[in-house]
Amino acid sequence: MKNSILILLILVLFSTCKSKEELEAISNKQHPEAVDSTKIMVNKFAIVIHGGAGTILKKNMTIEEETAYEDKLEEAIRVGHKILSEGGSSLDAVEKTITVLEDSPLFNAGKGAVFTNAETNELDASIMDGKTLNAGASAGTTTVKNPITLARSIMDNSPHVMLSGIGAEQFATEKGLMMVDPSYFFTQSRMNTLKLIKKRERQNAATKETAFYDATIKNSKFGTVGCVALDKNGNLAAGTSTGGMTNKRWGRIGDAPIIGAGTYANNNTCAVSSTGWGEFFIRAMVAHDISALMDYKGLTLREAAREVIQTKVPDLGGDGGIIAVDKYGNMVMEFNTAGMYRASMDQDGELTVGIYKNEED
Repeated sequence: MKNSILILLILVLFSTCKSKEELEAISNKQHPEAVDSTKIMVNKFAIVIHGGAGTILKKNMTIEEETAYEDKLEEAIRVGHKILSEGGSSLDAVEKTITVLEDSPLFNAGKGAVFTNAETNELDASIMDGKTLNAGASAGTTTVKNPITLARSIMDNSPHVMLSGIGAEQFATEKGLMMVDPSYFFTQSRMNTLKLIKKRERQNAATKETAFYDATIKNSKFGTVGCVALDKNGNLAAGTSTGGMTNKRWGRIGDAPIIGAGTYANNNTCAVSSTGWGEFFIRAMVAHDISALMDYKGLTLREAAREVIQTKVPDLGGDGGIIAVDKYGNMVMEFNTAGMYRASMDQDGELTVGIYKNEED
């Protein structure tokens, strides 16, 4: 009899118990304010792009120029969004979107790359897979038409992460990538900018005046392009491509091809692409730092991006911006300069395009 009563009590107790998850669900329904809104899936897929950050002022732009930039940003992001909407991978979306920007003379990447002090074009790029943490990068190439495709090929088809110069071009040739004569990258506007900088450099050489050169560095970096994406399978990817800095010397390489500085993606946190004064973005390891703040400190994507771009980088003396998307589809476009060419699209196809600082993101 006692055993029957004991068994009955156990059955009653078991039937009334709820799992921890069930109890949390009930609690959340009763107290919706307790739900962490930053951990709710806001987009099943999303994509963000940038075309560089810097001193981009409305007073210096014609309506025609504004329209040209906005149209190209929209064209590029729609390519990636279509891939994502059809179930394609974030890696494919990032690569194909950046290719569109590289093929445009408007941006400092691919066709529109700026000139070095030696009047050559040296291109850098990188890409990263948030699922595997695999990555590929190239630096200092002069004959590869689309550096982002080279970076993807290095990631997919070599045991290395970064290749540079002649070796990177040999690899690209062996893999059948599109190669071009260096003259392909020539644009008169970029050459005019280099000549102006050199002229003013000479004028200031006698007095060893560095203020102009410092200002030139700060104002000549915008144009770098980048893309971050989240696909329907929950995989993040990021990519960045650039011609570097006008009048750069000695084979200088910035942050764009440096994994963790210019590009980073991790499915546990976010995908980031940077644009700015590369030396400072390398020192601050900007892209990875944003991910680390989310991972180790529990910050949201927006909080982490703001901390790094509005505090850490300026405290070092640098400037620029980032685009990012987290694993829940939250998108951020954060910068501390006068402008950043940028665009985003969510799962519903809502498009946002911006150039200047005071525009709504």
